[in-house]
Amino acid sequence: MVRSYVLLTVEIGKVESVIEALKQIPGVTRADAVTGPYDAIVHIEAKDLGELTRKILHDIHNIDGVIDTTTAIVVEMEEEE
Repeated sequence: MVRSYVLLTVEIGKVESVIEALKQIPGVTRADAVTGPYDAIVHIEAKDLGELTRKILHDIHNIDGVIDTTTAIVVEMEEEE
């Protein structure tokens, strides 16, 4: 399984509708409006990188109001003994 955080830049006045649309995408476990350089942060789980890429390029980028995304893939760190 691949987990990632996707940071979104959204058109002014469309954050609420974008958040609602994001919550309808299978694999989105959380979608929040935030302050700072981005307008929303989304947590996504996918079975592999191909599925993650499709979710971002075909599902998220096609939402009306989404301008840009930055994706941060979660890296699993081994615990030291």
